[in-house]
Amino acid sequence: MLKIGLTGGIGSGKTTVARLFREHGVPTIDTDWIAHQLVRPGQPALEALIDEFGPGILTPAGALDRARLRAQVFADPGKKARLEAILHPAIFAEMERRLARLQAPYCLIAIPLLVETGARHRVDRVLVVDCPESLQIARLRHREGLDEELIRRIIASQATRQERLAIADEVVTNDRDLTALARQVAELHRFYRRLSAERTDP
Repeated sequence: MLKIGLTGGIGSGKTTVARLFREHGVPTIDTDWIAHQLVRPGQPALEALIDEFGPGILTPAGALDRARLRAQVFADPGKKARLEAILHPAIFAEMERRLARLQAPYCLIAIPLLVETGARHRVDRVLVVDCPESLQIARLRHREGLDEELIRRIIASQATRQERLAIADEVVTNDRDLTALARQVAELHRFYRRLSAERTDP
């Protein structure tokens, strides 16, 4: 099975691109969703985060307060590294378990931090969702109500646009409307099906 790693900066539109591929019947694995499942109340990863960052990262109901954790992590690179050391091995282990159960010509694996985690070897091809930084900022302010200073810190903590494009096999440009984005995804879907068929031909 051909494995396509989907990545891009925060606010670039990865979730929308993954949804468009699913509409073509392509199985997708979302490592962000896996991360959310791993930090539910009672999960070992959440207990490890509490041990590391303190009970202040919890809501009154005992769930992870992502805004509080994010504020800590993006103010201190050392804390970001400790967060990743807790979560990334568990995320990739669950990703591999899910991959082992799939049967399809190709699948999409959304790995937002593909560059940063050195995960290129885990996929066959890299698909980057690209857009100008100004659009990332506008989308995050609208979608999550974050202030621009925090958004810029988050963007600065990720791989640069140039670093992502340097490892891209394919690029989706998400600076127009949904119709333009859907057209690009449809073309890529045909391309990946053709690649998959060529890999399995005797």
